[in-house]
Amino acid sequence: MSNTEIMIAIAVMSLVNLFTRIFPFLFFKKAELPSSLEFIGKYFPSIILTILIFYTLKEIDFSLYPYGIKEIGAILFTIVLHLGLKNYLISIFFGTIFYMGLVQYL
Repeated sequence: MSNTEIMIAIAVMSLVNLFTRIFPFLFFKKAELPSSLEFIGKYFPSIILTILIFYTLKEIDFSLYPYGIKEIGAILFTIVLHLGLKNYLISIFFGTIFYMGLVQYL
């Protein structure tokens, strides 16, 4: 790819990103949010946490060493973090980082 093509690709991606950021403010600033968006806003973070837990545990053989200790430790860390801070974003972010650190370095 030439430099011009790379610059065009960056510009297009920037415009698409800008549009997706501005879209909710343009179309929902005066009207009530649709019930489907309210549902997503209310339940999506807990759904993401559940998906991450299932992803963590999907291939663990609890009969072999280390018996899933890293995964259970990361889940417990995330639970404690969430109960303490009551913030889904922090829980998901730091729980994932903690799990990745345990898997990579222990």
